[in-house]
Amino acid sequence: MGYPDAELSILIVDDQQIARLNRQYLNRDGPTNVIAFAMQEGPFSEIAPALLGDVVISMETAHRQAQNAGLSMLDYFDQLLIHGILHLLGYDHENDKSEAHKMEQKTNQVLKSIKSKSVF
Repeated sequence: MGYPDAELSILIVDDQQIARLNRQYLNRDGPTNVIAFAMQEGPFSEIAPALLGDVVISMETAHRQAQNAGLSMLDYFDQLLIHGILHLLGYDHENDKSEAHKMEQKTNQVLKSIKSKSVF
């Protein structure tokens, strides 16, 4: 994806924890599946230029959504993680609807690449 030396943190939380973050930072009520906090933008982006940011995933919401979609939890987790990473890289499907299609295509491309290199 063009960031060979980049770092990010992944936080796996429950619905209560992600709902609290969703309210505090996004002014939204309730849990969501994934939230990304980018460190490449804003006033402190130069402090650690290799740090992309944080991806927070609620396993409770992800589990429910995976079941509803008929997906394995591992496959859905991979999708959410890639989705969060793409947000860290500047993709924004919420404010630019044309980006939604680009994000979906990029997610599928990365998933395909990962699966083709998997040893499992």
